Amino acid sequence: MNAPTYAELEPGPPAVVARGQYWFACLFVIGWTGVVCGGLFYQFVRWEYPCPLCVIQRMFMMLAFLGPAYIVRQGLNGTVARRDCLMGWGLALVGCIAGSFAAWRQTMLHILPGDKGYGSELLGLHLYVWAWVLFQASVVAIGVVMAFAHSTAADRQVPASGPYRAVGRFALAFAALVVAVNVVAVFLEEGFHWFLPDNPIRYEFFYDLDFLG
Repeated sequence: MNAPTYAELEPGPPAVVARGQYWFACLFVIGWTGVVCGGLFYQFVRWEYPCPLCVIQRMFMMLAFLGPAYIVRQGLNGTVARRDCLMGWGLALVGCIAGSFAAWRQTMLHILPGDKGYGSELLGLHLYVWAWVLFQASVVAIGVVMAFAHSTAADRQVPASGPYRAVGRFALAFAALVVAVNVVAVFLEEGFHWFLPDNPIRYEFFYDLDFLG
């Protein structure tokens, strides 16, 4: 008598439950991409130049949503497997933990009484403090998702049409656009230099080419 296969022992959750992984991944990608867009708003609209630690936090934000973006991309192929979910959320967890350390570091630099901090505030907190809060909240959310991965992720079919595909493609396109804009923004700010100034006050690229003063 043949031994039962892995699929027979663990058939996985109903398809409607398994698809929750896909939807949460889309929400995660769009949410963190929106947070990065907020930083771009302060940079280009309010003329607040991001410091090196700000740029590092953005890099980890993008790393955080690249993991779920992989899950979304696999979902567009019609199937989200357990290994895809675990790899994607594992990558997101690395990005969020590393990003929280960067945000914590910048917060500690301005913790002394009388220090006004770097940049403006949003609802009473500086952007790097908000970044730390969001990173920590994301770590908790990812931990919950991974803890129940056995119940929410399986080799089940995700519809390759309708809102699944539309939202998934939007999330990936939105993320790709924001990553490209950030690459250009950092290059313009740093110019042809190895390091970004601790307190940047201009876009070095234009001064390196004598476009400006």
